[in-house]
Amino acid sequence: MLQTISKKRKIQSMFFRNLMRICGWGCAAIAFSICAYILVRGVGELSFGFVFSKPSYIKETIGILPDLLNTIYLVGAALALVVPLGVGAAIYLCEYSRNAKMSALIEHAAEILSGIPSIIYGLVGMLFFCQFLGLKTSLAAGVLTMVIMNLPGMIRSAQESLKTVPVSLKEGAYALGAGKWKVIRSIVLPACLPGVCTGMILCCGRMVGESAALLFTAGFAHSINGFVQALQTSGATLSVALYIYAKEQGNFDAAFGIAAILIILVLAINLLSGWIQKRFGALD
Repeated sequence: MLQTISKKRKIQSMFFRNLMRICGWGCAAIAFSICAYILVRGVGELSFGFVFSKPSYIKETIGILPDLLNTIYLVGAALALVVPLGVGAAIYLCEYSRNAKMSALIEHAAEILSGIPSIIYGLVGMLFFCQFLGLKTSLAAGVLTMVIMNLPGMIRSAQESLKTVPVSLKEGAYALGAGKWKVIRSIVLPACLPGVCTGMILCCGRMVGESAALLFTAGFAHSINGFVQALQTSGATLSVALYIYAKEQGNFDAAFGIAAILIILVLAINLLSGWIQKRFGALD
């Protein structure tokens, strides 16, 4: 009887192990096929003029430099706001909050916000930032919308990283007479820095690929501006430009060229995330 059960368990274990292996390789094959198809069709459209010039309706040429700059402006400004807010909220929840109900309410609200579709964020951002606050359709409204969209993920990432800090390190610092903020600044934050960096890069990847919310808030103008002026005017990011060229103008060659650039950016962001984790892991 025991031998029969043992054989049955071995068969079940082998079956589910092979099933999980098939699922894993299947997901990898699908992702690789999509990336390969986009790169094969899009890389041929890339050129110096395509990447480093602005579009001209007179010459009938296409350039994505304004969209690339707007993407950099958007991501940089949004990260400058979302990282301090997210890390500060996580520190409050893990280190300062003594009200369990309030902490649970904040965490529950963050989970709800992380599950809201991006198009809803775009609609709310258009009504609140563009109309109520008078920012109109501008990159600044898009930045604030991206901050709200990515804040829950940043809080969760920083919070999980803070929980991994050994309690013995903090207790030892308190025993030596260090204050609360001294412990957080000198021990907690450096120890959780890899997780915070990973959360930053994940937020960066989401902002690079976002289009629905930015169509309502940032607009779709193709103009080269400085950082301050760009925040005050309408501007299309790479993902928005891809939508415009593919859906509105039917120029799928340009759309695949932009898609190839987005794929390369996302791959670079993921590689950077892995390098940061290994780097800080080695330092620890």
